[in-house]
Amino acid sequence: MGLRIEVAGETNVGMKRTHNEDNFSIIEDSGLYVVADGMGGHASGEVASKMAVDALKEFFAATAHDPERTWPYKMDRAKGYEENRLITGIKLANLRIYETAQREAGKRGMGTTIVVLFAVEEGIYVAHVGDSRSYRVRDGKIEQLTEDHSLLNDYIKMKRLTPEEIANFPHKNVIVRALGMKDTVKVDTRFESPRANDVYILCSDGLSGPVEDPEMLEIITKHGDLKLAASKLIERANENGGPDNITAILARWVDD
Repeated sequence: MGLRIEVAGETNVGMKRTHNEDNFSIIEDSGLYVVADGMGGHASGEVASKMAVDALKEFFAATAHDPERTWPYKMDRAKGYEENRLITGIKLANLRIYETAQREAGKRGMGTTIVVLFAVEEGIYVAHVGDSRSYRVRDGKIEQLTEDHSLLNDYIKMKRLTPEEIANFPHKNVIVRALGMKDTVKVDTRFESPRANDVYILCSDGLSGPVEDPEMLEIITKHGDLKLAASKLIERANENGGPDNITAILARWVDD
């Protein structure tokens, strides 16, 4: 008896922005689930997040039936083939965004965060760059699986900030790692072994900022239908001010 995946995703402009710079993609035939949160203004954030999603999609399609295909990056021997494939796809997306930004004056400084869930036979890989997050809901508990590549998180790690200092931190939106910032990027990955009824969340900070972890857990626990749960998460982010674009993908592992 295997596990199959149910999935739903939604994106929303939020209450304060005029256009949506987030992008998401559910690429079931590759087992890929992607959320990207673009930045750069003048709609170039939108371009960067779409480029990231498209580059990953194309790389996975190109390498699906050709493991011998030459890759643009060396494999990390400490990691397996599929994890390397995921990291390489994201590095390729980074380079494509960086080169476009260098080439086209109007897109200078554009970039995007990314969080990806990649389902393989043995389990799942979670990869991310920036402050888009992944969570796992299991046995009535929610756990954050990714660590924000943000200035705030660096400060939290360096010295203990009080909850009040964290709440009032003036540079909350400053990220220290994103796709498009430099010609190379470090991609963080982790491996997960999903169990029946686990729900994995991928989201932009437009959700994880305004909606506290316990609120996310409550909504997902209450609404069994993933599409409805995704809508309710976005609704809650907007009720809580909706300061940014909001994107969420929910994936549940169920007994076949």
